[in-house]
Amino acid sequence: MRPTRTTVLLTAGLVTLLGAPAGAAAAAGAPAHLYVNNHDDSNCSDTGSGTQAVPYCTISAAAKVVAPGQTVQIKPGKLYDEAVTITRSGEPGKPIAFVADGTIGPDGVPIKAALSSGRPLTVSGASHVVIGQMYATGAVKVSGSTDVELDRMDLRNGSVSVGDASVDVRLTRSDLRAGIRIEGGARGTVLGRNVVYGVRADAVTAVDAPGTVITNNTLYTYCTAGVSLGGASTGSGVFNNLVSPLDFRTCPSGTANTGISVAQGATAGTRADYNLLIDGVSSQLGAYNWAGVAYETAEALRAATGQGAHDIVSPTSSGAADGLDGSPAIDSGDPTAPGVLPTDRWGQPTADDPRVPNTGGAGAPVDRGAREKQDNLSQTWMYVDKTYAPVGTEIEVQTISNSDWPTAMTYEVDFGDGTAPVVTREDNGAHGLAKHVYAKPGDYVVKVAAVNAVGKRVFTEQSLKATPAGPLTASFTSAPVLPTSDNPIDRTRPLTVAVDTTASATPWPVETVTVDFGDGTTSSQDNKLGSVRHAYNTPGEYQVTLSLVDVKGARSKLTKPVKVDYAASGYVATEPFRLMDTRTTGFPLSAGVPHGMNLPVGLNVPGHVMSGSMASVVLNVTVTNATQDAFLAATPYYTERPTTSNLNVRAGGTVSNTVTVPASEFGQAFFTLNAGRADVIVDFVGYYQPNIGQKFSPVSPTRLTDTREAGGALGAGQTRTVKVAGTPGIPVGASAVALNLTSTDTTAGTFVTAYPDPAKRPATSNLNPEPGKAKSNQVIVPVGPDGTITLYNHWGSTHLVVDVVGFYGKEGKALFTPVAPKRLADTRNTGKLAAGATTTAAGVPAGAVGAVVNLTATESAGAGYLTAYGFGAARPNASSLNTLPGVTVPNHVTTPVGDGRISVYNGPWGGSTHVITDLLGYFTQG
Repeated sequence: MRPTRTTVLLTAGLVTLLGAPAGAAAAAGAPAHLYVNNHDDSNCSDTGSGTQAVPYCTISAAAKVVAPGQTVQIKPGKLYDEAVTITRSGEPGKPIAFVADGTIGPDGVPIKAALSSGRPLTVSGASHVVIGQMYATGAVKVSGSTDVELDRMDLRNGSVSVGDASVDVRLTRSDLRAGIRIEGGARGTVLGRNVVYGVRADAVTAVDAPGTVITNNTLYTYCTAGVSLGGASTGSGVFNNLVSPLDFRTCPSGTANTGISVAQGATAGTRADYNLLIDGVSSQLGAYNWAGVAYETAEALRAATGQGAHDIVSPTSSGAADGLDGSPAIDSGDPTAPGVLPTDRWGQPTADDPRVPNTGGAGAPVDRGAREKQDNLSQTWMYVDKTYAPVGTEIEVQTISNSDWPTAMTYEVDFGDGTAPVVTREDNGAHGLAKHVYAKPGDYVVKVAAVNAVGKRVFTEQSLKATPAGPLTASFTSAPVLPTSDNPIDRTRPLTVAVDTTASATPWPVETVTVDFGDGTTSSQDNKLGSVRHAYNTPGEYQVTLSLVDVKGARSKLTKPVKVDYAASGYVATEPFRLMDTRTTGFPLSAGVPHGMNLPVGLNVPGHVMSGSMASVVLNVTVTNATQDAFLAATPYYTERPTTSNLNVRAGGTVSNTVTVPASEFGQAFFTLNAGRADVIVDFVGYYQPNIGQKFSPVSPTRLTDTREAGGALGAGQTRTVKVAGTPGIPVGASAVALNLTSTDTTAGTFVTAYPDPAKRPATSNLNPEPGKAKSNQVIVPVGPDGTITLYNHWGSTHLVVDVVGFYGKEGKALFTPVAPKRLADTRNTGKLAAGATTTAAGVPAGAVGAVVNLTATESAGAGYLTAYGFGAARPNASSLNTLPGVTVPNHVTTPVGDGRISVYNGPWGGSTHVITDLLGYFTQG
């Protein structure tokens, strides 16, 4: 093999290939370019100056004014419906040029500027002209012109001719579908790297055209000649061409396929060599006709004339005409022949196929015909033996490509750390191999450039990590995962924690990563550190363990406590609606059997699409038809023996209470009855969730209305509107209010509903008054029109007392954090609370400004009331719960907190009572 870069030797006058030669410049003061653009949005004008902003509409307009050294850039994409004639000239070293502007098509190939069907292209009486990247179906004619180049042309159907004593015309790297005729005393015409079809006439005809050079063309005959030199076409040259019949059919009588034909008058000084003629298995190509004598073989021509010393006449062989693998055209041309170009018809450079002996003339190898066989390099790969290793470890990178010529490949491996690339070869078919040792830890990108014999480069890259040297050491951090929206589909479960293991020191890749969350569940991942999420069932402190095993068999384990708790949340008030009523299902609750109920989390409840990430819910729960005295507990998890209660009911009685309970991991709440059976009715009121909703501000209980003092009792089916927003302590902009609703002097068993819009009473209830009993329940009600709420009584009549204990809205100050129900105080363990006395319930988390508790009075000596308020604050003139002798009475209470404590006052006339305080959640400054 010879060197792989071709040194192209050209005859004088063949140095211009496309566009102006290097160094050419327009005349002083003239622009280097004129522009032609006939697209609809081009703002073109043939009366302008051909600027890019206002181009010419036609090529002809530019041809009339183009000056030496100027290039006319033609916008392709739309046909130019004009006959183009070029009569202006350039100067030596300053040609005038007409070229497509380089717009790239979807196939990645520059688009040619095209003339409309049948429109001719003529160069007449001009000199120093370059025409490139054009398409024409009409006649193309060069007459009486000097130093004219046509390059990368697509010439269809129309005749192509050079004549009228034209000198130094070059037609290169083009497609000619109707052949070419050189005549009329034209001298020095050069045809190079063209594909020419001799369909209606000989592919190349030269008559009285001395010095014609035909080099490296692919010429197809159709019962015609590939090359026909006639008349006085003396001193011509035919080199490195490939001639083949277009197909191998039998020609009609009087016609024949002929490879090279040189008339007697053209033989003087004419040379032919290094041509490839495809003869066909039945000799369908008459190889030569020299001075009127036919020769069927190159040997016969050589013996008779001395011509064709290196010509090959070959029978049909697969790919021979296309220069594919196995073609005798590969690396067998003469690189010193006149007219050899550095690139082929498709712009590919000359290349040395290392698999083929170089049998051409002296110098770098070149193929015969218009096509130069290329290495089909398009992709490279690397194989890194260690993509993750400690510093000081030797890394090996093997490189390979899809090159057809692997032994000629060179690989430049840049390890990305600032060191010089390692250059390696793929000698003898083995993979290229590069080795490297990183000195510093870091994330690196290894880049490989694969370079073939002609300098084509393809790339690939791969990331790798150099880690600090040392032992495998497990480490992790944990953080709560909170929702960021009320999207019903994306659910972030309460008590979700992310355990991030990426802080572990892992000098070698980990093979297994196991997280034991401390609640009986584990998560295992192969080959990957990262963040893993887990939703706990209950808050608490858990011992979380991370266990690692790496690829070298090393092990490391770390255990540390992780505190899991509910997050502070805003409140979202909703229109109340019924979630469950066992009276209609026929399945009452039975003692000791927890009943799970789907909450309207996401898409859980048809017709009520809500946030998928609610953390806790506010419900109004009613117990009725109890078969014996019992209490009901609401919990976020399944438990047969709850330690707290929300409602206490007597056999045959009906009682209701507001309940705030966290949502379970799966969007449920559980209700457990401790004795007998009872029906349970559940109405949904609203929910709490981190990062959305309104903040809450507790206020000292303040009476808003007492129908005993104003308005009178509500009769059956009557409503009463109560002003809430804009009253003392409650801003006009409040979106919902927390109220303590009390009934008294009731004449019949009934229910009372509190709701925002007087025109839209929901099918829910908040309080179940009974004759002879003062009953209370805390309710959270959205604020309706004009800052009001509406109260409705169903049967009989009843007086109602409304005390406000706080509000939700933009002016609220605190967020709610739910807790699993927790008992704060129980006087059954310390002694009854006497009438007129105060007890304290401690244990509300530090920083709380308010709390939600379930307050229960039991074993009461008489009818009285309890008032809950912030420790250390003045006792308000309002009640939180009404005691009844011998009856256990619970109530959901929202109250201010002082120093983590709640004060509970027993009114002066009800006698002693036991008081139980269960914490459901607390408020902190948001």
